[in-house]
Amino acid sequence: MDKVTLQRIEKLHPLVREEVKQIIKECDKALTGKAKIRITQGLRSFEEQEKLYAIGRITSGKKVTNAKAGQSIHNYGLAVDMCLIINGKVASWDTAKDWDNDKVADWYECVKIFAKHGWDWGGNWKLFKDLPHFEKKNFPSKKGLVKTTWRVLSKLKMDKDGYVVF
Repeated sequence: MDKVTLQRIEKLHPLVREEVKQIIKECDKALTGKAKIRITQGLRSFEEQEKLYAIGRITSGKKVTNAKAGQSIHNYGLAVDMCLIINGKVASWDTAKDWDNDKVADWYECVKIFAKHGWDWGGNWKLFKDLPHFEKKNFPSKKGLVKTTWRVLSKLKMDKDGYVVF
């Protein structure tokens, strides 16, 4: 796991940090070739979210999100975006490439591992596919499983560090 990925994991919600480290370890082990996982985005501030939302609406460029501030699971530290780092140098978002020649696209090896741990993949979304995106689906709480939608998360109390309390 590279330094950039570790730094981004440390800003995620404290309750998912170790799980994400485990997922990355499993992905890197499965990718026996040239590719390794890098987390390109984890926790995103509301201000950062508003700037992304403005792209293609207020500022020039192609729309990159339909989520306003508070409407992204990134805003709660429960989502990550990733890429593959090839030979420790080049970032790739190629979902079809099989760098380790095991007849399974490396990206999909990672999708399966995230799913095994209960994370949704943005590539499965119907309206706005977000291939680099993964988010925690449900979270255990004292009252049972909490569905991690932005509407639910936005109503939860926050701790002193700004993370939702389950």
